[in-house]
Amino acid sequence: MLLAIAVPSAAPLRRPHHFRFLHPPGKLSLSRTRCAPSPPAEAQPVPPQPRRYPRQYPGEAVGVAEEMRFVAMRLRNTKRTTRNKDNNRADGAGEDDESKEEEVEDNDEMDEEGNDEVEEEEDNHEVEEWMPSMEGFVGYLVDSKLVFDTVERIIAGSTDVAYVYFRKSGLERSASIEKDLEWFREQAIEIPEPSTFGSTYAAYLSELAGSSAPAFLSHYYNIYFSHTTGGLAIGKKTCDKILEGRLLEFYKWDSDPELLLKDAREKLNELSKHWSRKDRNLCLKEAAKCFQYMGRIVRLIVS
Repeated sequence: MLLAIAVPSAAPLRRPHHFRFLHPPGKLSLSRTRCAPSPPAEAQPVPPQPRRYPRQYPGEAVGVAEEMRFVAMRLRNTKRTTRNKDNNRADGAGEDDESKEEEVEDNDEMDEEGNDEVEEEEDNHEVEEWMPSMEGFVGYLVDSKLVFDTVERIIAGSTDVAYVYFRKSGLERSASIEKDLEWFREQAIEIPEPSTFGSTYAAYLSELAGSSAPAFLSHYYNIYFSHTTGGLAIGKKTCDKILEGRLLEFYKWDSDPELLLKDAREKLNELSKHWSRKDRNLCLKEAAKCFQYMGRIVRLIVS
């Protein structure tokens, strides 16, 4: 018996659907969606930089003459500190060195505050320890005359406006020293030629006067300053020892030398207001040189 198996007929194939584009056919453009930019973050406030002011030199507010005074005190204090340290070593000081050095530093600070009494007493103490000689003192006068001659000739003959302020200041010493040297000749005392110290310094001043007015005026002021202060004290002590108290013309003025020096100081301070800091620094540097040159000449007294 035959079995009939029913086979389902295959479903008719459907025709593929045609895709319909929403847009008309053409080039397909791709676009990227951009997000709206976020608002910029608030910048943190930058703290203002502290304003930097140039370092002020000691005495700068008063004037360059006051600045030079601080230079002179610093040089003096350095010498005193070195001398005290040497004395401590010579005495074999050990544990007490630090305390003694602290005392020296304290004294230095007092000097920087203008303790003129301490300086004056020490000056007199140093003068008393000197043993001047007649030959050395005359040599000192000869070198001093050469230096003052040079300074006063430059001031009187220069056309530089800065130098004109200091003409006929009343501080001039050249003519006074000439009178003293003439008196020594009358005493049959030989007058030597200027030493190397005096000649070198005079040549340096002549060269400096033509190249830098601030530098030269530093020497001008400090030469008269050193003579009317320490130089006057040394001269009087020396005259008492070897000239039986005769006071030379070199140490006499027609008016108060302190007032004359004050007038020169005020003119220098006023003039320095128009100088740059570089010129003022040069002035301070030359002040130290002036004290070195004059110190060598003063030492001739004990040679």
